[in-house]
Amino acid sequence: MKLDRIFLFILACLISSACADLNYTEENTRDEDWTYEYFEEGLKNMVFDVYAQVYSGEFDSDNAYFLAGATDEAQYALETGAVNDYVNGGWTPANPYSYTWTKSYRAIAEVCMFLEKLDKADISEYKHNPKYNTWVQQLEIFPYELRFLRAYFYFELLKTYGEVPLVTTTLTNAQANSVKRASVDDIIQFIVDEVDEVAPFLPATYATEVGAEIGRATRVAAYALKARTLLYAASPLFNPKNEKAKWEKAAEASKFILDNADAWGLKLSNYASLWGNDAFFNQEIIFGIGRNATNSFEMDNYPIGVENGKSGTCPTQSLVDQYEYQDNGETFAQRYPGDIDLTSVDPYAGLDPRFALTVVKNGDEWPSNGAQKKTIETFLGGFNAAPKYGATPTGYYLRKYVDGSCVTTADNQVTARHTWIVFRLGEFYLNYAEAVFNATGSANDPTYGMTANEAINVLRNRKDIAMPEFKEDGEAWVERYERERLVELAFENHRFWDVRRWKKADKYFKTIQVANISADLQLTRSTVTRHWSDKYYFYPISQSEVKKNPALGQNPGW
Repeated sequence: MKLDRIFLFILACLISSACADLNYTEENTRDEDWTYEYFEEGLKNMVFDVYAQVYSGEFDSDNAYFLAGATDEAQYALETGAVNDYVNGGWTPANPYSYTWTKSYRAIAEVCMFLEKLDKADISEYKHNPKYNTWVQQLEIFPYELRFLRAYFYFELLKTYGEVPLVTTTLTNAQANSVKRASVDDIIQFIVDEVDEVAPFLPATYATEVGAEIGRATRVAAYALKARTLLYAASPLFNPKNEKAKWEKAAEASKFILDNADAWGLKLSNYASLWGNDAFFNQEIIFGIGRNATNSFEMDNYPIGVENGKSGTCPTQSLVDQYEYQDNGETFAQRYPGDIDLTSVDPYAGLDPRFALTVVKNGDEWPSNGAQKKTIETFLGGFNAAPKYGATPTGYYLRKYVDGSCVTTADNQVTARHTWIVFRLGEFYLNYAEAVFNATGSANDPTYGMTANEAINVLRNRKDIAMPEFKEDGEAWVERYERERLVELAFENHRFWDVRRWKKADKYFKTIQVANISADLQLTRSTVTRHWSDKYYFYPISQSEVKKNPALGQNPGW
């Protein structure tokens, strides 16, 4: 099977995401009768358009910067970077970064319209077409895929805004401009109920389905959405009374995925295989968004000094400090009392292997392609450092997700395919551990068949990682778990949301640490203060939306 065929479903129709928010009657460029009479150009393209709204990280043109730059993971290299508005006080209802609102409600409107008018779909006149049977079988699955996607977009809206309008039918303009927000509990219940209803009708994999268009919503992706939603529902931001029953539901949902992983063909991979040209086929990835071959992401994140490199998202010392050292026979508390010692001869020697796979440091050879490979210099006056404009402000450059085989020279450029991870198996070992710890009160309680520590140690015992096992409990476990989650899921669009759902921004987001490397290679830390307000736990609703529909109100503090 040709790779282009496999990527077709996600890539063939990345239509512009402009929309009128909750205006479900907005006209589009499709002729309705024509749409429901043609399969590939009509019905299937409508489904394409819904998939196209799924957030795809920095690979998405509407999200030019990783949200990591608004966390303790990273600092965007240029002060003019839009992501800096999240941390410098420039974030307002007039500047709301409302991509989630517009993309999600555009997709939801399309889904509602499709489901309501599905009885108009008639492709019978093509029954002699060689593809007819394939089209009929795919058309049968479309409603379940779209209902999953609608539930996914409601999760995105929930984590971003909290209470939002819960709409499952098309609306007139008057209805759209008077709709009220639903409660958090109602939205969560809607997502869970939708998953439970549609998951049995979705295939576990499309590899054996007609057309074999992998990358579409599967039964596994549906259950992953349910499990992640329930974890958020149990977290302090959405569960202020810390109701134990919510943690129990979250534990059960994640355990269901772990118990069925083998039957679904899932398995943990090498860490480095999670990104790169062939990552779309990685058996750990439950749901990923593929993109055609390009090197624009590399141009955005290669170091200054590398031809066409723009520095982009630069890991912080705060992130680097989360990486533990490999085992030398000492306990975690003995070996890792705090931040790494930058004054030692080689402070990076013996760090968790995930560090070298995520971060480019001074002295590394990067990029890996022969045309541009060189020793990176991030010390003051170095080839990739200040005072060059746009050089890393943190002392480090990004490696994870960046494909070093890409060549970004003016001539003879080399590109690669990219895959943004939405769900992967490794996340659910962590989700399970967090839920079980909170449900049972212990990291060593076997009530659910696997303790929280055992779940985390599955990840740490991978052959390419081989880090000392977790044995802690209580508050010490919580601190180490939060460290582990950041390390494992770095730059996968979790940190921005994890710290919010834990309500721990005061601890993590008010200051960050960056590294300074003098010309004589002496390393020191400095602290960067950032703006934080508790109203940032939820996004503001766009001022223009509230003006059109005062019934929406505004999130607290905005």
